[in-house]
Amino acid sequence: MSKWNMIIDVAECTNCHLCTLATSDEYVDNEFRGYSAPMPKHGHRWIDILQKERGQGTMIDIAYVPTMCNHCDDAPCVKAGRDGAVTKRADGVVLIDPVKSKGQKQIVDSCPYGHVWWNDALQIPQHWNFDAHLLDAGWKQTRGGQVCPTGAMKAVRIDDADMAAKAKNEGLQRMNEELGTKPRVWYRNLARFNTAFIGGGVAKIVDGLVECAEGATAVLSKDGGEIARQRTDNYGDFKFDGLAENSGAYVVEISDGGASRRLDVVLKDSVSLGEIRL
Repeated sequence: MSKWNMIIDVAECTNCHLCTLATSDEYVDNEFRGYSAPMPKHGHRWIDILQKERGQGTMIDIAYVPTMCNHCDDAPCVKAGRDGAVTKRADGVVLIDPVKSKGQKQIVDSCPYGHVWWNDALQIPQHWNFDAHLLDAGWKQTRGGQVCPTGAMKAVRIDDADMAAKAKNEGLQRMNEELGTKPRVWYRNLARFNTAFIGGGVAKIVDGLVECAEGATAVLSKDGGEIARQRTDNYGDFKFDGLAENSGAYVVEISDGGASRRLDVVLKDSVSLGEIRL
């Protein structure tokens, strides 16, 4: 059976918050019986956007990551809810019943992602329900996906085998995979948020002038073994990305013609080595 998944491209999110605003527009002061009670005007962010800045100086990378209820296949909230308060539909959508869940604050506490919210006025837990009332009415996209100007957020209905193949072929990842909850929200280019890079710019003296060293060779090594190598671009820049944060000592070796430099780097957060003069 085909099931709903959300695919988000971190590289395409510009932090415009239209998905957040559209969700508020849909749910604030609006009740959808069987799906959700009204969302409070303040205090809830059913779609929230995380931000991370990597690097220093002239080599800066900023990533924006929309986050929301993950509609996990092994959802802790389903287990925490009593009397059928939280259910997992056959199409992959998790629903918190706005009537049956009244007073069950433990449902909020059960979510390891922090994406179940407590409505203090109504005394119920709430979440982004994948806009299930719209999907059931025939919509092909959620409100957030509909308004996203870059196409960063797209809902797809696909069977699990095809989704697994798609994730493998396109390098899709899920948040906090180690939790074992099997989320249905997938990310493209998530490395821009959860990994680090080592980069820099290479320059050399040509006819008494400092010029960018286009085409220089940059080699990254760790524990005596080469990890990766690349050529510098037309600005003389190189960037080894996708490295684990706090992963310790690396060696960067730069060579161009007969000139070379070796730099020792201890990686915690992303590092820009600045200008490397040969």
